Amino acid sequence: MIASWYDRQGSPTEVLEVGELPTPEPGFGEVRVRIHTSGVNPGDTKKRGAWPGSPMTFPRVIPHSDGAGVIDAVGAGVDSGRIGQRVWVYGAQSYRPFGTAAQWTCVPDGNAVALPDNVDDDLGACLGIPGITAHRAVLGDGAVTGKKVLVHGVLGSVSSLAAQLATWAGAEVIGTVTREKDLERVDTASVTHPVALDRSDTVDQIRGHAPDGVDRIVEVAFSDNADLDAAVVANDAVIAAYATRADRPEIPFWPLLFANVTIRLLGSDDFSARAKAQAAADLTVAASQGALRIPLGAVYPLTDIAAAHEHVDHGPRSGRILVRIDS
Repeated sequence: MIASWYDRQGSPTEVLEVGELPTPEPGFGEVRVRIHTSGVNPGDTKKRGAWPGSPMTFPRVIPHSDGAGVIDAVGAGVDSGRIGQRVWVYGAQSYRPFGTAAQWTCVPDGNAVALPDNVDDDLGACLGIPGITAHRAVLGDGAVTGKKVLVHGVLGSVSSLAAQLATWAGAEVIGTVTREKDLERVDTASVTHPVALDRSDTVDQIRGHAPDGVDRIVEVAFSDNADLDAAVVANDAVIAAYATRADRPEIPFWPLLFANVTIRLLGSDDFSARAKAQAAADLTVAASQGALRIPLGAVYPLTDIAAAHEHVDHGPRSGRILVRIDS
């Protein structure tokens, strides 16, 4: 098969190779997926680039955890009726060496989720890491029907999906952007109240939409926003943080304590199997109902995967980056 891989960590142009590798065979409980589209996430490029905490855990890595394609073979213990089924894939390179940047990949049966006929491969390839993280941020602590949810950074891939999922689940969403000039780019179908963080009255604006405080906060910059979050939380609120700029963020301990706030830290590779399965099921339903829209930034052929990684590392954050395997 044609695949991309790296045998050492470094810059994409230095370490990513494209060529022939043996076509994998599914083991017990696995399916083999003919990949059409592979999703590129920041986590994939950080693993390749030796970001702190991302050592080279296998001698050879085929990158990318997310993708979409068709099951063409199954291992022992898997229903052969799955052969020919369109699926979206998650976790292909989560504690596993060979991901979706290849013509074929093998994953556990449950990691290949049936893709509804009205959902295309591009959307399917974007649901894994960002979608499951967004789901856990919004719904990991129970239903949000009728609640006020504050989602920071709603122009980003995880937070935009979090806002859409929260709206789909019946919440009222307040969404932030970094600069006031970015407000016009916010999808108001999923963000009822867009707010800019560079204004002097941001807390007042949020409190104006949520006088009793917000019930959930989806946090992409925990170290930056801790004081703001403490100023707008409701009692018993949850702050679900999936990223921070400072490795050791300072927090306003007493205001958060007096509000009985729960701080949930989210690492996408390490959600429980049950949590991932529930997220996958909900994401598939939401996608089939047309509730999820994911803008694409660029689509690269597999032969140009290094450029795709460069785009994720250094390019404009204007949408998801995909690699087309069968182009």
